[in-house]
Amino acid sequence: MRSKYAVIAGTGMGNIFELSEKFEVETPYGVAELYSIRDFESLFFLPRHGIGYTVPPHRINYRANIYSLKKFGVEYAFATNAVGSLNRRFSPGTFLLPDQIIDFTKSRKSTFYEGDDGKVVFTDVTRPYSDKVRSAIIDASKRLQIKVYQKGTYVCTEGPRYETAAEIRAFKILGADVVGMTGAPEVFLAREAGIEYASIAIVTNYAAGIINQISHEMVMDIMVKAQEKVKKLVFEAIKVLEAGST
Repeated sequence: MRSKYAVIAGTGMGNIFELSEKFEVETPYGVAELYSIRDFESLFFLPRHGIGYTVPPHRINYRANIYSLKKFGVEYAFATNAVGSLNRRFSPGTFLLPDQIIDFTKSRKSTFYEGDDGKVVFTDVTRPYSDKVRSAIIDASKRLQIKVYQKGTYVCTEGPRYETAAEIRAFKILGADVVGMTGAPEVFLAREAGIEYASIAIVTNYAAGIINQISHEMVMDIMVKAQEKVKKLVFEAIKVLEAGST
């Protein structure tokens, strides 16, 4: 089975679709799990944390995941990311399409090009997210009358702990708007693989120091409530992309 489209689902999005067939995809980096979606054959579902949320963000096999999408013919990927807000403008429940990212991860394999074959490859990520997919999501949001902020800077941390208040103050100085744990290296690997990739970031809370306490339960509650809107955005954005390819 092959498909042009995939959803890489993060926290709280495990039940967004009714799943059909499971595919265990062998890659040079390990095995990745993809799922077909019932009644929507042209879309793959990749649960970033595994079905049942068993894999923490710092142990996700990002290379196997992206490689599996490429192997199965995916050209366009829609990612979902739960994020904390550093910007009072972006309150919990807000949808935002990042157009830039700052990578503060520490231990993750962030490239397919390790130089083992004697080749050194430098990838241009001036604009890390796909303008084509971002534009399709923006068009879809207007059609559906779902408010989506069209740009912002995502800072990715290692996790699985939340950030300190001092780290959040530093990230704000650097210009970050939201913070999460899964945006990198996923976006960079997708660029290396030639996959058009964009993120729908869902604000679940204000970051540390902006509010007194953050909990995983708070994050999950917001994300579960966002599922139906995300599903509608993805389906409509695919219609936009398909219309543009004819």
